[in-house]
Amino acid sequence: MSPLVSKKISKNTFKQKGDVFKAQKSYKQAVANYLNALLTERNNAEIYFSLGVCYKNQDKLDKAIENLEKAVLLDSDNYEYFYELGLCHLKDEVPCKAIKCFIQAIQLEPENPEIIYHLGLAHEQCEEPDMAMMIYQKLIENSPTYLSSYLRKSYLLSKMGLYNQALNLYLNALKINPNYTNIYSEIGMCFDKLGKSNEAKRYYRKFLSAQPNDEKATNIMHRIENLRKLKPQKNDLTKAKLSLV
Repeated sequence: MSPLVSKKISKNTFKQKGDVFKAQKSYKQAVANYLNALLTERNNAEIYFSLGVCYKNQDKLDKAIENLEKAVLLDSDNYEYFYELGLCHLKDEVPCKAIKCFIQAIQLEPENPEIIYHLGLAHEQCEEPDMAMMIYQKLIENSPTYLSSYLRKSYLLSKMGLYNQALNLYLNALKINPNYTNIYSEIGMCFDKLGKSNEAKRYYRKFLSAQPNDEKATNIMHRIENLRKLKPQKNDLTKAKLSLV
């Protein structure tokens, strides 16, 4: 066997082993194999990309960004390279760089809702909530079953005190996925803020029934107790009077 063929087999073997370890989330072992693979081929974008992903999952963001930038330089037509690089910048709290990467990824893969969603998150991190909300709304219109866009826009609306609008989006999200029980607490909170205690208690109880061990459970139980002590709502008084007639 010639030395050239031997080197090629060695490189492929290391990369294949790295891929197996990466799939198993054994990132340290994956990195070791990818580095060995690079010894025989320094211009392989795929290896740099895989290295970057492994380093990202080890929270070694500097190394992740360095390798992903090399992957992008070697192959600027792969949206995943830009997307992962954007995720690293977002995790590193450098949203302006993340935005540039996500925009490049969208240009290559315009219908991918996950990339568009993270572009919205990057604008949030840049303290541009209006831009983020516009992105989430566009995502709702173009990808109506993509749940995360509803949840994130609802969250921003709640922060702005627009609880009616947030509630409508949360209820729409629940229609998309009736089994997404985490949303019950957010719906309960919106009703609570709107002064509709009966509806709030109902959704708080639904949340506790579905997620009894959630970290929010204790606070929600306390809130239900406090709501019980409040005076009945006007609507409730009207219903009570009617029932006595």
